[in-house]
Amino acid sequence: MSEAKEIKKIIITTGNVRANGELNDSDTASRIWEGLPITGSCNTWGDEIYFSIPVKHKEENGKGVVEIGDLGYWPPGAAFCIFFGPTPVSKGNEIRPASPVNIIGRIKGDAKVFKSVSDGEEIRIEKDEIR
Repeated sequence: MSEAKEIKKIIITTGNVRANGELNDSDTASRIWEGLPITGSCNTWGDEIYFSIPVKHKEENGKGVVEIGDLGYWPPGAAFCIFFGPTPVSKGNEIRPASPVNIIGRIKGDAKVFKSVSDGEEIRIEKDEIR
């Protein structure tokens, strides 16, 4: 009998925003999960929020174009990224990070709630322990 996969549910809180997400089964996501809770300071870049985290990892199936609601890890800056629309390097309607990111999960619900977040706001990612 195979073991049931643990769903890694997270809560992201910043400013007036509280969003739920899930981390995937990648090695990068597992390392981030083990390091939670993490608190940082938001940087905005177009419709992307990113912030440095104390997790270092190499590129793992890096993606140069992502989807709205994707959560990513940017190896060059050891940064957690939340994508909710085009960035300054996007072409057309695509969502393009500065360089490839490891996709580590997704926001559950409307990722555009992050449009109200400003540079410098504190952000916290924690495990959603309530099942």
